[in-house]
Amino acid sequence: MAETKTNVMRMLDKAGIAYHSYTYDHEDGKIDGISVAAKLGQNPDQVYKTLVTKSGSGQPYVFVIPVAAELDLKKAAKAVGEKSIAMIHVDEINKLTGYIRGGCSPVGMKKLFPTVFDQRVLDIPTVIVSGGKIGFQVEVAPDALLKLVRGKTADLTVE
Repeated sequence: MAETKTNVMRMLDKAGIAYHSYTYDHEDGKIDGISVAAKLGQNPDQVYKTLVTKSGSGQPYVFVIPVAAELDLKKAAKAVGEKSIAMIHVDEINKLTGYIRGGCSPVGMKKLFPTVFDQRVLDIPTVIVSGGKIGFQVEVAPDALLKLVRGKTADLTVE
């Protein structure tokens, strides 16, 4: 059986970026980042979740933070030069990104939105993010991922 490639994996291949893909069973419905890290036997500090937000003016922004962390909306707004940032409603995720909740990756959204990773991503050799579908994760060098999504880093999480 051929390995299933997600759009994220195809984009990484096309960009010549080395990655390791993982699959996990999601039949139990546990698709939150901490559960996924546990299923993969990975350190939750290395597994990042992708959060989609909108500014007061309606501009979408993507924030990528460790799965066990919480996004500090004030720090997020400051990182992108906005007055305020709010999480988008779960109903809007697919329309905006092409992904569904639990399968949202910073790679391969319908448009390349401004993307900011928590600065701790620079302290780890590889980062694991969604492979673009529930049940798929990819492990990539942070600098390659940042370059691909034209991302930057900032302090983004609640202390």
